[in-house]
Order: sequence, then structure tokens, then C-alpha cells
Amino acid sequence: MSKKLLQFILAFLARRTVAKYNPLIIGVTGSVGKTSTRLAIAAVLGGRYRLRTAGKNYNNEIGLPLTILGIPHCGRNVFRWIVALAAAIRRIIRRDADFPDALVLEYGVDRPGDMRYLLSIARPRVGVVTAIGSIPVHVEFFSDADAVAAEKAELVRALDGDGAVILDMDDARVASLRDATDARAITYGFDKRADLRIVHCAPRVVRHPAAGDVPDGISMKIQYGGAVLPVRLDSCFGFPHVISAAAAAATGIALGMNLVEIGACLRNYIPPPGRLRIIEGVRHSVILDDTYNAAPESVQAALDTLVLLPGKRKVAVLGDMRELGRFSAPAHRAVGRRAAECADVLLIVGAEARIIANEAAIPDVSRKSSVLPPERVFKFDDALSAGKALRRMIQKGDLILVKGSQAMRMERIVEEIMAHREDAGELLVRQDPEWKRK
Repeated sequence: MSKKLLQFILAFLARRTVAKYNPLIIGVTGSVGKTSTRLAIAAVLGGRYRLRTAGKNYNNEIGLPLTILGIPHCGRNVFRWIVALAAAIRRIIRRDADFPDALVLEYGVDRPGDMRYLLSIARPRVGVVTAIGSIPVHVEFFSDADAVAAEKAELVRALDGDGAVILDMDDARVASLRDATDARAITYGFDKRADLRIVHCAPRVVRHPAAGDVPDGISMKIQYGGAVLPVRLDSCFGFPHVISAAAAAATGIALGMNLVEIGACLRNYIPPPGRLRIIEGVRHSVILDDTYNAAPESVQAALDTLVLLPGKRKVAVLGDMRELGRFSAPAHRAVGRRAAECADVLLIVGAEARIIANEAAIPDVSRKSSVLPPERVFKFDDALSAGKALRRMIQKGDLILVKGSQAMRMERIVEEIMAHREDAGELLVRQDPEWKRK
């Protein structure tokens, strides 16, 4: 079955399914933190709705219909596709009493026109726009960040007046989208002008007998309408998860939930693999696993988290940031400058990431930022060789950030240095057989 034929069939069935069941659709787009935000929203709304969201990062012309239809990706197995599509057709012909009341869908765009196509399949009643940043991921086929923002704004413009839009107030491009719709707008973020404001966040730590203080989660407070709610997030760290939780809380408010209910539901939020999750490393080290993907803004946020969390020695392992086009060199240079300020040791993986290493280690009297000594900067061509070398370097109490674009397969480094490799299938990203063969 050709991809174009499959895409046509899935879109047709998804449209018919939406028309038949008319579920509440919450659509999430942006360039940073879409998946974490989608899962945080699912945690908040899961106590009130019979809800479905993707188990994987299904956000394109194939994945979004699969989420709506509730069927898996069947790869190249034509027989499995026939069985799955037949089940979807049956649910259109005969009403399924267990079909979800609400769908939380992720709308990803790689090229101009992608958003309009996805909206033709399912138009949300609530739209959530996460940060876009100055150099977004997947900017390769767009002229600049404004062009990316314009593409994602299509989701906001598609909302009806009785809907709602949830916007990141900390990103000026995103905040400006409140003028693009008649839908009710709720902004969130650290900005004092945000409707739902993050007024406090700090890492929680516990004392480990061998490694010393180790991260244990995040404590945060959100303020809305004069009320302040303390929120506890377990097993996740860094500002990106705080922002995702705030976006989810704003979504709950838009749908009539109160802060106390929202706070209780956020305790159920579990960050997806490869997105700022803590994993125990060898020799009583701690791994900050952020290996799902990398964009300039998310790498900067991960480095900020490396600074924030306790560790006897801070180690940054950074791979290429792909799909940046003409923005690649300046983006990698900016990361190199920040890495020199945040890390005691730097390992880079890939040809483009060599710019990070050069920027971090080569003295430049024109800048005031830190410079890493060359003997603490290591360069590798691939993740496997980096992982083996890193395993030999690790010292007790190290805090190790691992991050890079999906194509760099940085999860292989985490697998090499994690204390319990038998848990890789559960804890790491891209562990299904198809990915493992690549």
C-alpha cells in the first residue's frame, strides 16, 4: 500500500469518525514542548472526560488520523493495516459506546500547508499554542520564525467564537495570536501579564547515601483569578515541564475545571521518555535524559536545568540540532556559549555539533562568557562511541545531560551509561523494534 493511498484512506475515515461522534477536540501546536503539554493536558482532563491521546508522537498526516481512529501504525504489514482499517470502518457504521468524549491531538508542521491539511481532518474547539522561539525546530522549509508562527496561527484562526485558545505569554509571537481569533483567550507563563501565572518553581531534592543530593521532582505554584495553587510534579525536572503543567491548567480552566481539581489531576502527569527525565546512572551518577529531540530553545532550557539541579560535576552531552537550515551555525554557536557557562565537561556528537565544541572551548576576548578548557571538551562522530567513552569518564555524583536531535540517536548514550540497562525498554525513547533496527 502506497503512503499516499494510506494517507487518503486514513484522512477519509478520520473525518467520518469525527463527524459521527463529534468529540471535544483539544489541539496542541507550537515548536517547543508540544508532546509534554499534550500529555499534561490529558492528565488534567482525564478525570473528567473519557479521553484519548496518542501513546506516541503521532502529529502528522498519518499519526493524527491514527489517534482519532484509535488504531496503531502497522508499518509495512498490509494484512495488519487491513484488519485495523476494517475495525475503524466498523466504528463508523455501528456506533461504539466506548468512543472517547474528548481527543487531545498534536498538530505538527514541517512545511507550509501542513496545518491547513491537518485542520481539514479535525478542527479543535480548544487550541493550545506552546512556545515557538526565535529559531524553531523544523524551520528548514520556512523562511524564518515568523513564517513558522504564521503556519501555526492557522490553528488559532480555525477556532470558533465559542471555543478557547491557550497561549504561552512568555513568547511574544505566541501571545500576539490572541488577536487572530474571537475565541476566549487564556495566557499562561512566568510573565506578570499572564492570566495564569507561574509564581514559583523549584526542584525538590532528596539525600542519596552515596551520590549526595539528587533530584526528586518539582514544586511549583500557579496563580489565577487571585487564587494561588501549589502543584507537585514527580519524576520530571526543568522549566519545560513547569510550562507544560501551566498550559494544561489553563486548558482545564477553559473547560470549567477549578484549580483544586486541576492540581490533583496534575499529580498523574508522567513525562514521556526522553524529555527531561531523571535516570539512575552508573557509579551513582544521575542522568538528565532529554534525548527525544533538540531545538535551540529546548537545548538552552535543558542547559538551564543542568545548572539548576544538584550535581558534584555537570556533564553536557550534546548532539547535532537538525532541520535548522541557514540558522544552523548561529544556533549551534549560541548553544556552545551557554554550554561553556553550564557544564564542567562537554561531549558533542556529530558534524554540526562541532560548532558547539569550538564555541565553548576557543577563547574569545570579545565575549564575557565562560570558556571550557580544551581538555574538557570531547568530540565524537556517533552516539555509540560517545556512550562508551562517557561510561569510562563518569565519576560518583555526576549530573549528566544528554540531548540531541532525533537523528543522532542520543538515547543510545543513555542506554550505555544507565545503571539498569534492563529497564531501557520502559524508560528510553525509540525502543520499539523498528527503531532498534535503524
